Amino acid sequence: MQNQPEVEVTVQYFAISRDISGIREEIVSFPQQVTSRKVFEVLVAKHSGLKNIEENCILAVNGDWFTEETGLIQLTSGDEIAIMASDSVLIELTTSILSLDRATKFVTLPSCGAISVFIGTTRDNFNGKKVLHLEYEAYETMAVTEIRKICDQVMEKWDVKRVAVLHRLGHVPITEASVIISVSSPHRKESLEAVEYCIDTLKATVPIWKKEFYEEGDSSWKENKECSWSKEKTTNS
Repeated sequence: MQNQPEVEVTVQYFAISRDISGIREEIVSFPQQVTSRKVFEVLVAKHSGLKNIEENCILAVNGDWFTEETGLIQLTSGDEIAIMASDSVLIELTTSILSLDRATKFVTLPSCGAISVFIGTTRDNFNGKKVLHLEYEAYETMAVTEIRKICDQVMEKWDVKRVAVLHRLGHVPITEASVIISVSSPHRKESLEAVEYCIDTLKATVPIWKKEFYEEGDSSWKENKECSWSKEKTTNS
């Protein structure tokens, strides 16, 4: 598919994908022959935030579903591509400051009387050492997949309506949030239990690491003792 002529196609964004792109529709150039993965790559190049909801997205071309199973299709100028995403789950991995307002607004619904939120922040000490800041890194593709699994489990186990998981990457100063999880439900018991399950399972299964930087000038990579690859867990088992 090298050096293919390109065609101009109308792309329409719905639900969360519209919030991320900031537009309802636009004209985008694609190679004449594309797979669904290639379409998504082109759109992520224009709106990087779409990468965080890839697991929740589905495409349609001219009113027909377009998935990996569809294979290669031929586009012509004037075709219409729709990108749709579930509006029940929000997952974001970002180097920007996390927005509590965004996390809570996303899960707010007229049918829900409870919103439970967990915020994990950077503390200034560890085992008597002065911590200056943290640095997070992730295997992002797998991290999004694992977080999506957690959200799906929460939706199955409890009567919750929406879940948002925002995780910071890169440099995180003292007192700033590294993770925000918000869950909405009709009643408080479900959302309280669900948000606790989310953070506990995230620490145990999601490939995200942090590095602590100390006042003495040294630093140390940390892993959650709950995680499946933890040396501490292996030693104690």
